[in-house]
Amino acid sequence: MLALILDDSEMNNLLLMQALKPVPDCETVDFTCPLKALDFLRANVDRIGIAITDFDMPGMTGLEFIAAARAVEGFAHVPIVMVTSLDQQSLRRQALGLGATDFLGKPCDPFEIRARVTNLMKISQAYRQEQDRNAWLAREVAAAVSVIEAREREIIALLMRAAEHRDTDTGNHVARVAAYAGIIAKNLGFDPAYCNLLSLASTMHDVGKIGVPDAILLKQGPLAPDERSEMERHAERGRKILEGSTSDVVRLAAEIAASHHERWDGTGYPNRLAGGAIPLPGRIVAVADVFDALVSERPYKKAWSLDAARAFLTDNAGQHFDPRCVAAFLAGWSEVERHCRQLAAA
Repeated sequence: MLALILDDSEMNNLLLMQALKPVPDCETVDFTCPLKALDFLRANVDRIGIAITDFDMPGMTGLEFIAAARAVEGFAHVPIVMVTSLDQQSLRRQALGLGATDFLGKPCDPFEIRARVTNLMKISQAYRQEQDRNAWLAREVAAAVSVIEAREREIIALLMRAAEHRDTDTGNHVARVAAYAGIIAKNLGFDPAYCNLLSLASTMHDVGKIGVPDAILLKQGPLAPDERSEMERHAERGRKILEGSTSDVVRLAAEIAASHHERWDGTGYPNRLAGGAIPLPGRIVAVADVFDALVSERPYKKAWSLDAARAFLTDNAGQHFDPRCVAAFLAGWSEVERHCRQLAAA
């Protein structure tokens, strides 16, 4: 590592450099101009293990140099030693306040210089090694999390592929609902990580339909009351399939599966929850799910126009839907239209 030496006297620099020659793994670089020393410091932050500065210099004092050095990103933990006279107590206090680590008294004792610099360089090196280890650990953790998330996404994709074999529209439907749910969450102010989590979890909102008989699931036309009751059981069935997981996304999916058919006015199913008693993820997905159902062609209905579906959401805000979720959806209308075009073409 480098020891940066700053003194307007070349002779003092030479004396310090000579004293530090025996210090292991220490290469010295000296300056008589504080501004040039700062320029070098900024360009070589990762290489400097210690900085030694005099106080009384033309153009910039040692105190000013310490303050400027501490302002450089990445230099906060590099030891800085100021060379002062022993009787300059007030100056030392100022230097400590600005970030000085230690002091050398004038005239400098070569043995003391070597001892202090050796110890401080060891501390500096240990800190860098710890930072490198922390960075390595962070990379390893990120890589492990990425592998887990990829496996999680793969399992979810396989689960939804199984559902798609029952309902040919499921694949495109869940992709569109995921996109719309993400738009709503973003416009409600959630951070990107949660928006992505919600989008992924929303793909499992209808997983309970795996247990719905084909005669009902694929029926061409309106359902009879008993068939409607059987279809409505998919919400509770989906919760039971997904509940109990240690995965954040699957736990969230269980909550969505159970609540995305609840209505703001309390007339939904399976638990007739109303208003804020309905989990927010379920309220979000309710808007996304119904909108996509309206604009999609189904065996029992023609596709609605985007404008007609938008009007339906607006008219039913405060009854079927959480008004805030509808407003957040409409706030991203240009994105909604873009996703409609892209996913329809997929």
